[in-house]
Amino acid sequence: MGDIDYEEAEQEDNNEPELDQGKETGCFRKFQNMIIPPEFRDRYMQRANCCPPPIFIIGISIAELAVFIYYAVWKPHKQWVTLDQSLWKSPLTYDPAKRQEAWRFFSYMFVHAGVGHIFCNLVMQLLLGIPLEMVHKGHEVGFVYLAGVLAGSLASSIFDPLTVLVGASGGVYALYGGYFINAVVNFKQMKLIFGVARILAIVSIVVADFSYALYRRFANLEGGVQVSFVAHLGGIVAGLTIGYVFFINFNTKLCKNPLFWICILGYAVFIIFAVFFNIFISPAS
Repeated sequence: MGDIDYEEAEQEDNNEPELDQGKETGCFRKFQNMIIPPEFRDRYMQRANCCPPPIFIIGISIAELAVFIYYAVWKPHKQWVTLDQSLWKSPLTYDPAKRQEAWRFFSYMFVHAGVGHIFCNLVMQLLLGIPLEMVHKGHEVGFVYLAGVLAGSLASSIFDPLTVLVGASGGVYALYGGYFINAVVNFKQMKLIFGVARILAIVSIVVADFSYALYRRFANLEGGVQVSFVAHLGGIVAGLTIGYVFFINFNTKLCKNPLFWICILGYAVFIIFAVFFNIFISPAS
């Protein structure tokens, strides 16, 4: 789940009230009892709760589903499995020939190429995003998710510059990356079997999904239009960097960690270079 850096948190000045050991707190306390050693549970549960509820990840999922239904029902299509021309002509789709319309670098996340595409994205972002948001709250999860969306479209514009882009995979892969770096950093604070299982699960899902994305890219399944897969890579790198910044417990000691600043600087340099590339160098110009 969305863990915190307990060792550093233990060293901080603690003025927070102690939790009643016999009282259930939060909406998934029993589940956390199975995966977190006793010495770390109360510290975790001080942050892990349903108040406020995971509004961001649920809201963005509803919006993506609504856009998919709009194009599947109110626009002419032969089938729902793979949507066709009205999808590629959408003002939301990232089209390299129209990248001067800057909103497309974000809005492509609302458009999906078929039932399987949106189903997989929604399921995974809800499974990852809800537990993360219960600990880290909506503004942190939202920032990581949108950082992945932007990194995905910019990476596609550099490394696969002539292909269109649809889907929320950049954001979903940012959650993958953030969840993974969180699991690695906090591995010692999890029970061993769960720590290993969550890392193996993330790696297996990413490998399988990315393999299918490669297949879709080169098998040309999308009604004659090639769809970029590079957003997956951009998203997961954004998750590993910006996810480290937000999903590791923030305190003054974290600010003194060089890796904290390397992650921020690396993401910022990539964004600046990508903007420069799209303005002056891109072959799609």
